[in-house]
Amino acid sequence: MSNCNLDNFSKAAQSGSQYILAPLPYANTALEPVITANTLSFHYGKHHKTYVDNLNNLLANSDLAGQSLEHIIKATAGQADKAAIFNNAAQVWNHMFYWHSLKPNGGGEPSGALKQKIDAAFGSLDACKKEFAQAALTQFGSGWAWLVADGDKVAVVKTGNAETPLTKNVRPLLTIDVWEHAYYLDYQNRRADYVNTILDKLINWDFAAANLG
Repeated sequence: MSNCNLDNFSKAAQSGSQYILAPLPYANTALEPVITANTLSFHYGKHHKTYVDNLNNLLANSDLAGQSLEHIIKATAGQADKAAIFNNAAQVWNHMFYWHSLKPNGGGEPSGALKQKIDAAFGSLDACKKEFAQAALTQFGSGWAWLVADGDKVAVVKTGNAETPLTKNVRPLLTIDVWEHAYYLDYQNRRADYVNTILDKLINWDFAAANLG
């Protein structure tokens, strides 16, 4: 999924009218020691799977059943009576996107058009990473930090709980999950250590470049 069509990114999470736990793009030991197999077994195998199971239950006999996650997210965003559907669909999508935002032996530097846009927006990759980390660290409570494309520019944004840039007319390029279950088994309350180590060692600039198009 390195060549990503964000309009149908979630295809791997669907089987007919049912939603499934899409496979990780690497072995559950591949991100160690930054993210341990123990964390992945809970985060992917329990939390992510629960969102999938909840979504299937919520959409039973619904006219949204069988639609893409992207369609469901956009169709239910901001609707109080469909908040549970939105939250679970968005969390399935956000988690899939997060797994692909990481890769073994990641980090390093982007190249090509992505690097040019980062330099234009932030002045340097280091400044971009600093702003990305700051968004992750200042997201109060649960949520996500994102690198996004907004028109011709790239920017950093943060969202709370299940919120996602898909509803904001911007294009997600990368994300870091800052719900406590993403890091607490490995880092306890040291969110900064988790975020900065991901940016240095796991972040997948190739995935971001593919999303930029």
